Amino acid sequence: MDTAPDHHGLLGRITSGFARSNLVPLIIAAALLLGVMAVALTPSEEEPQIRAPMIDVLVEMPGAEPGEVERRVSAPMEKLLWEIQGVEYVYSIVRPGSNLTIVRFYVGEDMEDSLVKLYNKLLSNADRIPPGVSQPLVKPKSIDDVPILSLSLWSRNPAYSGYELRRIALELCTELKKGSHVSEFSVIGGQRRQIRIDLDPHRLRAYGASAFQILDALARANVTLPAGAVAAGNREVLLEAGGFISNAEDLGRVIVGAVAGRPVYLREVAVIADGPEEPGAYVFMGLGPGAATKGIQGHSPGQFEAVTIAVAKKQGANASDVAADALRKAASLRGTVIPADVEMTVTRNYGDTAKEKSDELLKHMLIATISVIVLIALFLGWRESLVVAVAVPVTLALTLRITYLYGYTLNRVTLFALIFSIGILVDDAIVVVENITRHFRLHGVSPGVAIQAVDEVGNPTILATFTVIAALLPMAFVSGLMGPYMRPIPVGASAAMLFSLLVAFVVSPWLSWIVLRNHREGGSHIHNEGQGIHRLYERMVGPLVGSGALRMAALGGVALLLLLAIVLVPLKAVTVKMLPFDNKSELQVIIDMPEGSAMEKTAALAQEMGGYLKRVPEVTDYRLYVGTAAPFNFNGLVRH
Repeated sequence: MDTAPDHHGLLGRITSGFARSNLVPLIIAAALLLGVMAVALTPSEEEPQIRAPMIDVLVEMPGAEPGEVERRVSAPMEKLLWEIQGVEYVYSIVRPGSNLTIVRFYVGEDMEDSLVKLYNKLLSNADRIPPGVSQPLVKPKSIDDVPILSLSLWSRNPAYSGYELRRIALELCTELKKGSHVSEFSVIGGQRRQIRIDLDPHRLRAYGASAFQILDALARANVTLPAGAVAAGNREVLLEAGGFISNAEDLGRVIVGAVAGRPVYLREVAVIADGPEEPGAYVFMGLGPGAATKGIQGHSPGQFEAVTIAVAKKQGANASDVAADALRKAASLRGTVIPADVEMTVTRNYGDTAKEKSDELLKHMLIATISVIVLIALFLGWRESLVVAVAVPVTLALTLRITYLYGYTLNRVTLFALIFSIGILVDDAIVVVENITRHFRLHGVSPGVAIQAVDEVGNPTILATFTVIAALLPMAFVSGLMGPYMRPIPVGASAAMLFSLLVAFVVSPWLSWIVLRNHREGGSHIHNEGQGIHRLYERMVGPLVGSGALRMAALGGVALLLLLAIVLVPLKAVTVKMLPFDNKSELQVIIDMPEGSAMEKTAALAQEMGGYLKRVPEVTDYRLYVGTAAPFNFNGLVRH
């Protein structure tokens, strides 16, 4: 019989609207469906999206010494760029004949607005550019510029030098760029194609030609101009005169002068070679003892010339999908674009590691949820645990939907926020279910009793929920680069707490009535307050309540533990750092040689270090980048 009073508070009236409603199962199903859709649609990434615009400004001043470049270019431009609102840092890298100024805006600034402000500042001061200084070249940088995938092409066949490997890599990049979510790619290593002209001074003198005359002839020959049109047969054909030079044979036919009424061709006064440029950088590939674990077969004691392809994704794209699509496309080109005796080794795959980490965190979230349900079954009963088993997934599903709508990605921080919140979001369901169980024991099983039980604990539950939210929300206002890392935790956990409160008032009473309605007053399934854990709790807390000395000792022990925890930080017993530790399968070693060292000497030292790495059992493969940089990571982007 329903013995609950007719008058209920606000929460009781809200609960009464759903306690007997057939809409609750639909709400549960819709919430779970929204959560599944959010997991499927939310991009998976290694790191949270950090909106911190970084813009490179490159200026050339050919022939100038670094000191002159700093005085005439770097210093004046830095003063101008500091005037832009929202700029946090401005610093320059000066080299002979060039200057790179890096402008970093505050975290949260919009990239497009930052670019407009920077362009306005540069263009409005274009009249102040000194003679001999080029126009500024502006290149924006963001976290999506960090390559998520890198592939190294190499071969055991000595016929494939860096020149041939680079040409293969460029063809492969053309195919990979056709992917709808690929932002950009870069090819590191190898020699570019170059047509080299070596002038013969004796022949030049014999034909009365000069180097400047040849330069002028080349400029005039390598051009195409419109030459009118011809109409015939109801069609019009456009005519063009001239043409572009495409190979060494075309170059050799260029007329550079005339002697005694006879044309002088370039091939008569110069040696022309079509082939690789002079090496300006080296990239080598080496294999370690663990190469077989990566699918690389065969023993290769040497080090091979290599070319690395770095692929970046578009903003908002799923790193796992982009990397998987690129690898599938590259594998399909084996035997056509990529020769059979050219190896392709995946040297970075952030899409794979992002998926691995998100799957691992989702697994731990499932384990945490099951653990909570098992504990509820042990201490309240298995029927009561069914209520929690529904309430927790519904809350997590709705929270994942909010994460998707906020534009967050599935990464180790957002998933950690959900795992962190499981321990506190289940509190609302436990309080409501335990009080409903107690009222069912005292007053019988009916929807009205469930409504009265919820109404009784509603205000304390709301107060406890908003107290937790108030403790978490200040983390959302952390500034700097740490802000985007911290913000998903308070946003996700606060959303989870609010949804857990709604679920406790809407789903829990209805489900409690469903699973417990067949049990009568005084049933053995109901938890008896004088047994089990309650007796243990009484034995522990009873002496503290009855003895002032024990209370003071307990409080002193808690204070001592708190003091010890605080002391751990200055004693460096715990590590305090901005970014969390990340166990990646790659590391970088940077060799800084004395200024003026020849590139070949640097390469020799790097190869000697590679010889040591070949003996380390855990090493699968390594690459040596000499005279150029390896594909940068997130730290490299921030510190570049």
